[in-house]
Amino acid sequence: MHIHILGICGTFMGGLAVIARAAGHRVTGCDANVYPPMSTQLEAQGIALINGFGPEQLDLNPDVFVVGNVVTRGNPLMEAILNRGLPYISGPQWLREHVLQGRWVLAVAGTHGKTTTSAMLAWILEHAGLNPGFLIGGVPQNFGVSARFTETPFFVIEADEYDTAFFDKRSKFVHYAPRTVMLNNIEYDHADIFPDLAAIETQFHHLVRTVPGNGLIVAHGADAAIERVLARGAWTPIERFGGDGAWQAGAPEASGAFAVTHEGALRGRVMWELLGDHNRLNALAAIAAARHAGVPVAGAVDALCQFRNVRRRMEVRGVVRNIIVYDDFAHHPTAIATTLAGLRRKVGDTRILAVIEPRSNTMKLGVMKQALPGSLAAADRVYCYSGGIDWDVTAALAPLGDRVAVHQDLDTLIGDIAAAAQSGDHILIMSNGGFGGIHDKLLQRLAVA
Repeated sequence: MHIHILGICGTFMGGLAVIARAAGHRVTGCDANVYPPMSTQLEAQGIALINGFGPEQLDLNPDVFVVGNVVTRGNPLMEAILNRGLPYISGPQWLREHVLQGRWVLAVAGTHGKTTTSAMLAWILEHAGLNPGFLIGGVPQNFGVSARFTETPFFVIEADEYDTAFFDKRSKFVHYAPRTVMLNNIEYDHADIFPDLAAIETQFHHLVRTVPGNGLIVAHGADAAIERVLARGAWTPIERFGGDGAWQAGAPEASGAFAVTHEGALRGRVMWELLGDHNRLNALAAIAAARHAGVPVAGAVDALCQFRNVRRRMEVRGVVRNIIVYDDFAHHPTAIATTLAGLRRKVGDTRILAVIEPRSNTMKLGVMKQALPGSLAAADRVYCYSGGIDWDVTAALAPLGDRVAVHQDLDTLIGDIAAAAQSGDHILIMSNGGFGGIHDKLLQRLAVA
């Protein structure tokens, strides 16, 4: 089959392209911004890319056009497809029909932690010799790629609640037909498409409705929104972690190691250096899901001892003059607070300089601005880039007093951080985008400061 992907350079659609190519399909694609690293990664896979959405791409005559959710009405190629009555399909639906059908799908859903937990689960299955396929919204360092196709029955997918396409406003995850589902947490997010938390909970219940009776739901045991979702109806066994659940993580040791218990019995100790309560909960969810797929708990624990995390999750980008610069994907107040809490527990009273870019659609709309100061309370200094933000960032962060600096110009922001940084500081940069290459620019500025 020849598929032509509209919006191929997005994380999900790029991963789908790699999987489709490995599964034997001919793949071409287009996007508004075809540039490295995604363009080079796709071209290395033998996938031809076209810059832009010109209607002349109809001449490629694919069997079907696979449409990403970046595409809207008015897109010239999409309008030509509609006018000609040509076949088109969303990425999630194509994936289900041509890759996931007949497989044991393990789906990781929730507002936070999807990428990390998916990476943990895929690595546990790999360590156990199950050779899973996967499609993850980041790059697990144990694999070095975000997507992989294999011939085995197992497939791990990061199950996103964002909408599917302009013609299908259901969440992506309703297409995946999972046998094992992890519900890590549910909070209000994606304010550009969901009016309130209740609307998000409805989508999660649609997911719950798709899980078979011989499947498993692994649910956070202390999340009120998840409990409301499950109270609407569940036809699948449920195992809970955290809260009053059967799966529990012991307090972290100084090294970061922690005990794993199930129904009160010690099942092993995970020895790693990952930070934060959230990662211990992620680990419990991954262990429980892997057990459903046949991996003994001891094997899962051993695998997590060798887990190397995901790029852009507390990733050290460099050390200059004894100043450590981290890159993290946190962009929601809850994730920002959790990430800072984990780093604070590690470094004690050492100074933390938090640098944020309110870049997500939800943050740009200002929906979460009142929660921002509290989420940053653990930082000694806060630097915020306000370029492209319509609401008053300075006023929103005013509760932080003189600990905060807001700049609309990126170079000015970098200069301010570099001037304030001292030996021993930890600079934590948080954004869900490239942030203008701030990490390398700051490291270079620190080197000459």
